[in-house]
Amino acid sequence: MQTVVTLAAAAAGHEENPLGLVWSEFILSLVVFGILLYLIAKFVVPRFEQTYSERTTAIEGGLAAAESKQAEADAKLAELEQQLADARHEASRIREEAREQGAQIVAEMREQAQAEASRIVEHGKTQIEAERQQAITSLRAEVGGLATGLAGRIVGESLEDDARQSRVVERFLADLESGAGAN
Repeated sequence: MQTVVTLAAAAAGHEENPLGLVWSEFILSLVVFGILLYLIAKFVVPRFEQTYSERTTAIEGGLAAAESKQAEADAKLAELEQQLADARHEASRIREEAREQGAQIVAEMREQAQAEASRIVEHGKTQIEAERQQAITSLRAEVGGLATGLAGRIVGESLEDDARQSRVVERFLADLESGAGAN
């Protein structure tokens, strides 16, 4: 259409200014621009605002949730550190009790060992004394038999009588002990 207007204007000898303003186009452009502006303001801008507010709310909610989770994690960490400290303290107390019980058991075992050793020594002394008495009795009988046999040969009579024999043995042993005591 413009080409027709341009041709008609050229034929009339009237030239149009290329920089000039065509009022019908200008008004039509303003109306279309206004309608477009109205539609953008009515439909597009509220969607942008709604999306923006949703994102802002989501970010703020996320930050609040992150802060609450961080606070919860810090509280849990503090609780776990407290439990760990309590467990270490409990372990230390148990070790100390075990040491004390160990020392007590060692002391009791030592006492029992000493008592057992004393009992064994006393039993050994008693047994040695019994064996010594048995050896003395055996030696007396043997020495008595030998002494009466020798005395009977020296004297020339038999000393088979028990009373006589024990008197001779007692006298012989007393002489031996007095001779050993003098030396």
